[in-house]
Amino acid sequence: MNKSSLGSALRELRESSGKEAKAVARGAAMSCSKLSKIENGNTAPSVTDVDCILTAIGVSDGVKAEYMAAAREAATEVTAWRLIRRLGYSRKQQQVQALESQTALLRLFQPSLVPGLLQTPEYVRAVFARRNLTDEQLERTVGARLARQSVLYSEGKAFRFIITESVLRWRIIPPLMMVGQLDRLISASRLPNVDIRVVALSTPQVDFPGHSFSIRDERTVTIETVHAETVVTDPRDVALYVAKFEGFAAMAVSGDVMRAMLEAIRDELLREQETG
Repeated sequence: MNKSSLGSALRELRESSGKEAKAVARGAAMSCSKLSKIENGNTAPSVTDVDCILTAIGVSDGVKAEYMAAAREAATEVTAWRLIRRLGYSRKQQQVQALESQTALLRLFQPSLVPGLLQTPEYVRAVFARRNLTDEQLERTVGARLARQSVLYSEGKAFRFIITESVLRWRIIPPLMMVGQLDRLISASRLPNVDIRVVALSTPQVDFPGHSFSIRDERTVTIETVHAETVVTDPRDVALYVAKFEGFAAMAVSGDVMRAMLEAIRDELLREQETG
C-alpha cells in the first residue's frame, strides 16, 4: 500500500469493520463530505486525518502501524490556517483531543502563549477572540479547548511543558485574570504526571526560542507558524525537536523554584492593581 491508494484502503477497512461512514466521520471529528473525498481519492489525507480515522474505526495496533507508515511517506505536511478556519476551530480542537487521547508522552514548548491544556477559560476566550469568530463559533471553540484539558487527569500519560518567562508577562488578558491563570499553572504543576518548567529571562541562553512546537511520543512534531500548521514525521526531524526541547528543559526552572517565580509575578500583578 502506498499513499496514493491510502484512501481506498481506508474505505475498505471501514466497510470491513461494519461501521457506517457517518459514525466514523463523527468519531474522527470531520465532516462526512471530507471522509468521502478521502476514501474516493479526491483529497489526500494528512497524518492527523489517518490517525483519527483509524482510531474511529478501532483497528489493531499492527494494522494502525501499517497505515500510519503509508501516511508518513510525505514526512512534512503544511496546512494553512485559512483552511483550518474553514474546517472550524472547534472541530480542530476535537481532532487534537483525539490525538492527545492516543499519546502517552506529550512534550510542548511555548515561547508565546500559555499552552492550551493549561489555559483558563478567560485566557482561551482572549486567544480565540482575536480570530474574528462569531459568538457561536467562539463559544464552541472555547468549550472544545476546555474539554481537551480532562486528558491531564488520565492515567498512564505524561505531560511536559516548557514556557518562557515572557509568556507569564505577556498581556493577553487583564492583570487580575492573569493572576488566575498563574494560579492555574501552579496547581497544574502539582499533578503527578505534569511537569511545567519556565525558562527565566535572566538565564544565559545557548539556544533561541523560535516558535512553539509539540512532540507526541517520538512520532510526530506539530509546529505553529504565522500562516500554517506544520506536521513533521521523519524520525530525523523529530529527533531535532526532541534535542531542542531537552536543551531548554535543562536550563529551565521547575518544581518549587518555578512555583516561587510564578508567585512572585502574581504578586507583582496584584500590587499593580492596588496602586493603579
